[in-house]
Amino acid sequence: MFYYLLKYVLLGPLLRLVFRPRTEGLERVPARGAAIVAGNHLSFADHFVMPAIVPRRITFLAKQEYFTGTGLRGRLTAAFFRSAGQIPVDRSGQQAGQTAVEEGLRVLARGELLGIYPEGTRSHDGRLYKGRVGVAVMALRAGVPVVPCAVLGTRELQPPGRALPRIGRVTIRFGEPLDFSRFAGRENDRAVLREVTDAVMAAIRELSAQEYVDAYAQDAKAAARRARPPMPERWGPDARGRGTSGPGTDGSDA
Repeated sequence: MFYYLLKYVLLGPLLRLVFRPRTEGLERVPARGAAIVAGNHLSFADHFVMPAIVPRRITFLAKQEYFTGTGLRGRLTAAFFRSAGQIPVDRSGQQAGQTAVEEGLRVLARGELLGIYPEGTRSHDGRLYKGRVGVAVMALRAGVPVVPCAVLGTRELQPPGRALPRIGRVTIRFGEPLDFSRFAGRENDRAVLREVTDAVMAAIRELSAQEYVDAYAQDAKAAARRARPPMPERWGPDARGRGTSGPGTDGSDA
């Protein structure tokens, strides 16, 4: 009940005002029955924009950190995700993937829409990264179609690190549902899981026109952090050898 109060009264109208969403292919989302909506992930705003324009309720598997944040923003985020019925998933540990699959299958067993970002995390540079096979496991075990989705423009309006979005227009595109029934019963075949996942990512790429990277986004993020030059010391000589102000050097101790 509160989901629809958020969608149509409390949050939805504001989202439409800020993001002015334009949709393409919305009729491709099944009007009834279980299905997976698999999308790209460029911004925190993706969690709100796409569900706001889909007529049916859509439940996302969201990282647990969204439910345990501190400070005003963290508490508001946690309250929203809990109130909207989104499912927290602990992404640490060996059982993380299995737990996410089990939670997703429960949603599908109820005949509902499940939202998932196969990349597993937000893209840090706007490119599309290799998908995790969880989407394939759930599609095959539940015997449901996968609707590819691309959300465009959210990264420009709310890039990583920006608390509040700028006002602008986003586009949400939905592709034809992908039917993987020919692989029924083969959800334990790693080659099949990779084939299905790659087909989902190819459909997302066609919709988004993003550059594709055949590597996991989480690994790429970690590599980018390692390659980042170290932050300069706050106090000490600058690049030209002159001293910079430290505590007490300019008559203050701030």
